Amino acid sequence: MNSSDLRWFKSSYSGSEGDSCVEVALSWHKSTYSGSEGDDCVEVATCPGAVHVRDSKVTAGPELAVTPGVWTAFLGGVTATR
Repeated sequence: MNSSDLRWFKSSYSGSEGDSCVEVALSWHKSTYSGSEGDDCVEVATCPGAVHVRDSKVTAGPELAVTPGVWTAFLGGVTATR
């Protein structure tokens, strides 16, 4: 993994007076359904307590964050409809 795969953000516990607490990085992984010919899909980054999802074509765009339980239920629903 190289550093361009990571997106760093400051912890919500850091204060506004410059007293930094910790920075956290998300490591994004592209869906296996994204093809090598530019067929983009979604990227997912996991961390304890949250699963982050974003459009792989708009990596600087909005992200969806859900709990691991919600993500597991979503994946179960998707695979059940196949």
